[in-house]
Amino acid sequence: MAASPAATTAHDTAAHRAAMDAPADLERCPLWPTYRAPSVKFVRGSGSELWDVHGKRYLDMLSGLAVTSLGHAHPAVTEAVAAQAATLVHVSNLFGSEPGPEVARTLDRLLGGGGQVFFCNSGAEANEAAIKLARRFGGRGRHRVLSAFGSFHGRTLATLHATGQPAKHEVFQPLPEGFAHVAWHDIDDLDTHLDDTVAAVLLEVVQGEGGVNPVDAGYLQAVRRLCDERGALLVIDEVQTGLGRTGAWFAHQHADVRPDIVSMAKALGNGVPIGACWARTEVAAVLQPGEHGTTYGGQPLAAAAAAAVLDVLEREDAPGRARRAGERLRQALEALSAVAQVRGLGLLLAAELVEGTDAPTVAARALERGLVVNAVTPTALRFAPSLLIDDAEIDEAVAILAAVLDEVAAATTDPSAASTGGGAP
Repeated sequence: MAASPAATTAHDTAAHRAAMDAPADLERCPLWPTYRAPSVKFVRGSGSELWDVHGKRYLDMLSGLAVTSLGHAHPAVTEAVAAQAATLVHVSNLFGSEPGPEVARTLDRLLGGGGQVFFCNSGAEANEAAIKLARRFGGRGRHRVLSAFGSFHGRTLATLHATGQPAKHEVFQPLPEGFAHVAWHDIDDLDTHLDDTVAAVLLEVVQGEGGVNPVDAGYLQAVRRLCDERGALLVIDEVQTGLGRTGAWFAHQHADVRPDIVSMAKALGNGVPIGACWARTEVAAVLQPGEHGTTYGGQPLAAAAAAAVLDVLEREDAPGRARRAGERLRQALEALSAVAQVRGLGLLLAAELVEGTDAPTVAARALERGLVVNAVTPTALRFAPSLLIDDAEIDEAVAILAAVLDEVAAATTDPSAASTGGGAP
């Protein structure tokens, strides 16, 4: 039955009042408030450069959180996506398509062979697949997953619980059972907790969101030995570190360790959403048709982007470029008086600032001057630029940061000092 005119008018009046009372930013923006209101809106990118709605240029040292490893609007990716969009975008995984199998073969080769790949749409989904596979492999009674405090594995309910940051858990309790956390980089604590109920140990080689904290090779090798002794799988989360960023194709390769399962995403599509989970063939074999899946995973458009990305990364020797450019960036950052320490691998670095320097303030002032970085902790800035960044761009970025740090230091000693904004010094 249709509402009466009086009821409709009353409803419209109430809705109008609610809209008038709503915060201005919510009234203006139809998106969930899952992120803070952006201070900048970007409309165009090329290589390591971005431009906002006002035409202002920025130097991107973050790459969309380690995603655009080839830089923005790379012509090979653009051409591949356009050609695939004009050919075939989607048929579902009920049927075969190209170029997904080609991408899977390349990933398997870069990981040393002997495995199979599941495609999905994001890093969290890749980690969900890894967790499900580990539980299926372990069987009933061997379902627990151990991960490290300070880790980040995603925001779905399972990957949130795997994430070793309890403050992120509280408002979403109760979370799925079967997860526990051990001290980061502490083999004795892992030894204590790794019993016959544990299906897998899930680790990052560099804790990206946790502050860009790398483990050393000896620790990772000891974890591998413990997993072998106790019959648990070793799962390595390479979502942020994979595909050349750390100076190896995958960060665990620095330690000459072979995992049972590897998750990846971010750089694989250079901004086109695609994730992947690789597993040793004998591990992947336990999943039967219908036990896991995704409608969009590995669809032709995303796979075409990934194929182009992998081709460019190999032709450009991405790991070698990351090692060389990363060393230049590290040395330049270490030369700044306001930087106490630089940590990380390759082109995934964090600059720990001297005591009393607020990293979010520095990141905001840097953005005003046309430099994109982020405060990965309250005291540290993260750098994850394109793997194709050149020396001049690195030097420009560090020069802008040096000016910002001087400005922030002056404001700390003289509160009346204010940001001038504008472009690079």
